[in-house]
Amino acid sequence: MATWSAPGKVFLFGEHAVLYEKPGIALAIRPRVYVTVRKTSHPHHAKSPYIDQCFREFGVKGSVYINSQLPSSSGLGSSAAVTVATLAAINDEFDMGRSKEQIAELAWKIEKKVQKGRASATDTTVSTYGGMFLIKEGTRKRLAPQNYHLVIGNSQISHSTSRMVEKVAEMKSKHPAIINPVLDSIEAIVMDAMKHLDEPAYLGKLMDMNHCLLEMLGVGHPQLSRLVLAARSTGAFGAKITGAGGGGCMVALAPKNIRARIAGAIEVFDGRAIITCIDTEGLRKERDA
Repeated sequence: MATWSAPGKVFLFGEHAVLYEKPGIALAIRPRVYVTVRKTSHPHHAKSPYIDQCFREFGVKGSVYINSQLPSSSGLGSSAAVTVATLAAINDEFDMGRSKEQIAELAWKIEKKVQKGRASATDTTVSTYGGMFLIKEGTRKRLAPQNYHLVIGNSQISHSTSRMVEKVAEMKSKHPAIINPVLDSIEAIVMDAMKHLDEPAYLGKLMDMNHCLLEMLGVGHPQLSRLVLAARSTGAFGAKITGAGGGGCMVALAPKNIRARIAGAIEVFDGRAIITCIDTEGLRKERDA
């Protein structure tokens, strides 16, 4: 029996734009997915195309047990964390000898297959290695981790990542003269943010701008807007959608001393709040129970 865990992620900047060769900044967060794999002659595992594909890639059979601190379909990279941790647990339990780099690459391959080719490498990279990354034109540059204080608000509105990706693609196809400048503006925000990574108040203003641009791409939702405005009005440096949008989560960058107040404001508006910070470990082997 082998148990491994992997963290979730948030986008500070650049979601959707990264699918069009624009840069993005993403970081791992403390909530994790724990996956246990056991060799058995009577395999059993959750109904998940990601888990099924993990076993197919390795050509083995076994039972899987999942314990997740991440809500699914929420924009926090839960599918990537499940995939990365499952691959690592299979690799360990069956002595497959794959490196962390190989697991990250295979996890991205699986995400792309399940999501029909539109998956970014961002989620699987961040979940595997932890920390913070600049994603740009297919490359991933590790950035020095910052002591950000984050409050995530889950709208509890389910969404489909693939549908949101398709929606942006449709808008880009129909209105290129409008949507291309929006993507260019997101790129400009990311590049400006790179010069101010140690200035959370400055980054907060850029997050607010990025949120407006995501709404222009058509991936907003009234409940997400309520949570974003609640966080800002309570003193957050800035707040925005994180992930695909259309539901799922928002993220606020907060002064340390008012995180709980911001979380309370999010919950007043029927969101589910998570107070967290950056995770620098990434993929981790857990002690077997």
